[in-house]
Amino acid sequence: MGILHDDVVIIRPPEKEGDTTVLTVNCPDKTGLGCDLCRIILFFGVTILRGDVSTDGKWCYLVFWVVGKPKTRWSLLKKRLIGACPTCSSASGISYYCTDLNPPKPPNVFLLKFSCHDRRGLLHDVTEVLCELELTIKKVKVSTTPDGKVVDLFFITDTRELLHTKKRKDDTIEQLTTILKDALLTIDIELVGPEIPACSQASSFLPPSITEDIFDLDLPDSARSGTFTSDSVSVVMDNSLSPAHTLIQIMCHDHKGLLYDIMRTLKDYNIQISYGRFTSKPRRKCEIDLFIVQTDGKKIVDSSKQKSLSARLRTELIRPLRVAVVSRGPDSELLVANPVELSGKGRPLVFYDITLALKMLDTGIFSAEIGRHVIGDREWEVYRILLDEGEGLSVPRNKIEKGVWKMLMGWE
Repeated sequence: MGILHDDVVIIRPPEKEGDTTVLTVNCPDKTGLGCDLCRIILFFGVTILRGDVSTDGKWCYLVFWVVGKPKTRWSLLKKRLIGACPTCSSASGISYYCTDLNPPKPPNVFLLKFSCHDRRGLLHDVTEVLCELELTIKKVKVSTTPDGKVVDLFFITDTRELLHTKKRKDDTIEQLTTILKDALLTIDIELVGPEIPACSQASSFLPPSITEDIFDLDLPDSARSGTFTSDSVSVVMDNSLSPAHTLIQIMCHDHKGLLYDIMRTLKDYNIQISYGRFTSKPRRKCEIDLFIVQTDGKKIVDSSKQKSLSARLRTELIRPLRVAVVSRGPDSELLVANPVELSGKGRPLVFYDITLALKMLDTGIFSAEIGRHVIGDREWEVYRILLDEGEGLSVPRNKIEKGVWKMLMGWE
């Protein structure tokens, strides 16, 4: 039995002004599919207001009621969502889905290198162009010379897998040249291979003061109980309401990527969702009901596993990212830590949001780098940005920290 390719993902636009766009996915199931789809939706800047998920373990049906932006590229979003579903082969005009036994090869990594005269907001403008072109930033190294020039190294991959072609390369350089204008001095893009060279890696050293301040992985005793309730987050696990499933009920404040944060946590724990419902309430309140099973198809009866999962969910909902402004000698450094999935993927658009927040705060960037660090039992993508204080930091540190946090959480 097959399903037409265009019916795998259906996007129905609003019938009238004020209505939501309805996004439907109908395809074979796999553990972590919901996480992968939510990550793509987040990358395109689309907000999920409501969602329903159901699966029999083999086939799944997902419906999201979403709101996009004026620039949302719905056709491209559909293409990317289809690509995240189990791969297909075509016969007689009908696409049949099957399991991909061969994992995809790592994408080629390209080095975008350019130098230009510095100005406020430059780094965000460049990041915005790269995001619009679906070029993913893997590493970045930005430095400012004493004469006010900047040398930027972006290690990027291409979602479209076309950057090796002259047309794609020339188009990228043209769009960057347009945004940089007369400030641009030199620019080039070259292939560096499937792995980022060791010389591009950020420093593996993080001072103990930094890890203690922003990587507080110890949970309070109250969070270790099977049920934790606070003013902001409530996570309740119940085995009495279903003979075959464990029910997780979550109530929390809404934030950008909320559903992704929940889904990536469940994916890392190898938890399968049989049925789920997500509802956004007035005043940023959200309610989520999830009927889940383990990979063996059974409910979670081990109390230690229940406590571990509920505690991790609570932590991820309260602090999905870590943000701090710390002293780096006489200067100030902004640090943002983004948890990495076990699959190796991190939250999208973090660097975009950081640079946008700093641009809106009229705060310059002297240098920036992205590196991955294993802290505790987890891998983190750490953004270290040395702020350009000039005659002195005009914006208070707590205002910068708050501004970046609000932008990342979608509360700007």
